[in-house]
Amino acid sequence: MMPAELESRNFDRTAFVDSLTGLGNAQQLRRSVCELAAERAADPAPFTIAFVNLDGFKPINDLFGPAAGDQILCQVAHRLSACVPEGATVTRTASDEFGIVLPLVFERKGAEKIGQLLREALSAPFDLGDRSVRLSASFGFAVYPFAGDAFEELSKSADTALYRSKRRGRGQITVYSHEIAQEMKRATQLEQALRNAIIADEIDVHFQPIVKLRNDDVVGFEALARWCDANLGYVSPAIFVPLAEERGFIDALAEMLLRKAAQAALSWPKELFLSFNLSSAQLTDMSTSSRLLTIVNQVGLDPRRLELEITETAVMADADVAQKIVAEFRSAGVRVSLDDFGTGQSSLGRLRDFTFDKVKIDRAFVSGISADRASEHIVKAIVSMCEGLELEVVAEGIEHPSEALKLKSLGCGMGQGFFYGKPADAVATMRYLADRYSDVSELR
Repeated sequence: MMPAELESRNFDRTAFVDSLTGLGNAQQLRRSVCELAAERAADPAPFTIAFVNLDGFKPINDLFGPAAGDQILCQVAHRLSACVPEGATVTRTASDEFGIVLPLVFERKGAEKIGQLLREALSAPFDLGDRSVRLSASFGFAVYPFAGDAFEELSKSADTALYRSKRRGRGQITVYSHEIAQEMKRATQLEQALRNAIIADEIDVHFQPIVKLRNDDVVGFEALARWCDANLGYVSPAIFVPLAEERGFIDALAEMLLRKAAQAALSWPKELFLSFNLSSAQLTDMSTSSRLLTIVNQVGLDPRRLELEITETAVMADADVAQKIVAEFRSAGVRVSLDDFGTGQSSLGRLRDFTFDKVKIDRAFVSGISADRASEHIVKAIVSMCEGLELEVVAEGIEHPSEALKLKSLGCGMGQGFFYGKPADAVATMRYLADRYSDVSELR
């Protein structure tokens, strides 16, 4: 064989290899699937492909550095190769994604069983020398020929299953089915409808009062998104806000809502504040503060009347960037609240590392507080701690007079919930204020 032929064959071989892990690459995945499909074309016996995506790999890669990230990827490659059944092919198809061909997995239950085995293998700590980290992984499976008889269709089905897993949370396993395809199709239709609604300025803002518990005086309102589509009907913000975040247009939604809310707040008495929620995606983007402050200034709302609510989960996505964004808002006079306090894994650490103005006690501790001694002691401890840290406290989800009375007795400063008022549109909010202020001219 001539040297040129040897060189050509070597080039062909390396073209199908991932240089970091030594596994096959995306081209190898395609070749393996096509070869297997060709073998079974006459009598299409099923086989399965899987996509495996690491959950939360980017923050770990950013925190420990690319070299540590490469170590983790190599360990993932080793664990997957060691755990798959005989005859399977493991490939690395993207930065933190792996593809697997499973010739002897014929149906959903078998795929789920393999997924559970691989999930367990990847849940053990990854060794980085003097430290270790834990990761989870999401899985999407597609069975040939039911989910597609060509590589493009089959891989698209596996990708759809993987996307559904990622939407459901960490460490999820999904096997493609026509029902799941329909579910994803509906999600796509919902996305398009939401995009159109944002362009048409059809997402509304409602306002829920926040009161001073000592005398029930209104001190501000929380802005809440509401959407009623002509075809879809009412769509919960618990559905469309995360969707906007996942699909990358949360900024457009948030900016539209803030502009509407700030314009409404101009008609309120000047001592009332506007509370507005920030998403986790916004707290990883350093341009967030400048863009939102520009809107506030354009509308003419005093930044000192604006409060931004952020959750601990949102802060944890990129703590360093979030800390800088919070500092920029506070330097402009905007107040910042830690929302849903008590439900995160390290809320006390966030109070130490960040400078907040206010803490909002999650409704989980408020509901039934008059009868639940554990909740009572937790709320009492939070109020006492915040008093020592010079932080204001708001209790969320107050629905009954007994809850309001108990919170007052514990020294909680502010509260909100259906007992004090349900979310209402801008016009109804003005009527609410008119009923509480004797001189209606104060509202102009």
